[in-house]
Amino acid sequence: MELQKLSNGLHHGFVPFEDGIPQAEEEEEMLPHKSDGTKKPQFTDFEGKTSFGMSVFNLSNAIMGSGILGLSYAMSNTGIVLFIILLICIACLSSYSVHLLLKSAGVVGIRAYEQLGFRAFGHPGKIAAGVIITFHNIGAMSSYLFIVKYELPLVIQAFLGLSSNTGEWFLNGNYLILIVSVCIILPLALMRQLGYLGYTSGFSLTCMVFFLSSVIYKKFNIPCPLVPYGRNHTTIINTTVEEGQCEGRMFTINQETAYTIPILAFAFVCHPEVLPIYTELKNATKRRMQGIANVSIMGMFVMYLLTAIFGYLTFYVNTESELLHTYSKVDPLDTLILCVRVAVLVAVTLTVPVVLFPIRRAILQLLFPAKPFHWARHITIALCLLFVVNVLVILVPNIRDIFGIIGATTAPSLIFILPGLFYIRIVPTEQEPMKSRPKITAACFTAMGFIFMSMSLTFIIIDWTTGEKRAGGGH
Repeated sequence: MELQKLSNGLHHGFVPFEDGIPQAEEEEEMLPHKSDGTKKPQFTDFEGKTSFGMSVFNLSNAIMGSGILGLSYAMSNTGIVLFIILLICIACLSSYSVHLLLKSAGVVGIRAYEQLGFRAFGHPGKIAAGVIITFHNIGAMSSYLFIVKYELPLVIQAFLGLSSNTGEWFLNGNYLILIVSVCIILPLALMRQLGYLGYTSGFSLTCMVFFLSSVIYKKFNIPCPLVPYGRNHTTIINTTVEEGQCEGRMFTINQETAYTIPILAFAFVCHPEVLPIYTELKNATKRRMQGIANVSIMGMFVMYLLTAIFGYLTFYVNTESELLHTYSKVDPLDTLILCVRVAVLVAVTLTVPVVLFPIRRAILQLLFPAKPFHWARHITIALCLLFVVNVLVILVPNIRDIFGIIGATTAPSLIFILPGLFYIRIVPTEQEPMKSRPKITAACFTAMGFIFMSMSLTFIIIDWTTGEKRAGGGH
């Protein structure tokens, strides 16, 4: 699918698809015509066969990321009310940006993010879109493999009943991510079409539902304040109750709050996967794809909110940046948490191939835009991407700051800036409803993205600066 030629769309003959066209007629335009000798405008040269449900699984899996493990910590640094407000805003804005993206794609008859960039701004736009998607998704893939690197050795260690890492190769996270990449991720990444991953995406989401259920269950089984657990393990926390230690805060502003907005924005970015999923959708229409996006975003919103609330109300001020680590400090050998760790590892591992597809598509659009599908290119790009991500995960000890930069730049670009700019540049003014003036809304939407990016980067730089001063003062 990655290299399907987009008829009439890439170099000439863009034919608009207007909302006024009846749905059946619009759908015919999107699908191939067998025919009468004249080739009509179409989105792809094959008919999508992926069902609504499988598309929801794939898009939900693309949204669901490693960030869910840090949402409770984010809530502890914003307070419950402020966190909910931010989460609702980001979810709604993400859904609206999908609408802008689908509208732009429908007007010019193409469903490739990079080609929308080309249609809007020429080759610079195409390159910018491809580079942003590549960096963002490489960051996402790295975050998933970092979880495998640090969690899988602990899981194996617990299964073997070891109290500490004894240094064997099978307890080395670097070796383990290589094994997982070659044995699990690579075969899935070699699938020709993204729709084939619907089943693994569904299983991945089931694992995360189990994770959420366990977080809710543990809320009612872990006391506050936390006390040392009696297996010769030292746990976090004090046996005395300090004022406010077991109370949820409604509003909180502190230095770590600067990272909360990028984390939330990063958590809802699914836009690189929207158009590939749209391409493979059976009976594809803008309304049908928007429905898939809305269902997926709403489902993830509920999961994010419940995870954040119950995780935070379990540990309150003792909530750590990685929720599973906090549970482990209560009882490292807890059977349920061990099963949750396995479920999360399975979920993030099965998400990596879904995130890899848009990167490969972007590379193909940038380097081989007119070439037909070829297995050698398909496989080589997947191997190179996995190699780069594994090297990054092995060599970089702490990627919090890298993710802060990625979340503060690529996330607002994909959610706010690019969809808004595409809409403004591509959709003809005469197609806008006279009363609503959506181009004005899109312009405000784009400006919001630039403001969001500037504020996030400013907060992160301030945090770095003050952190260096604190470190210097300590010496």
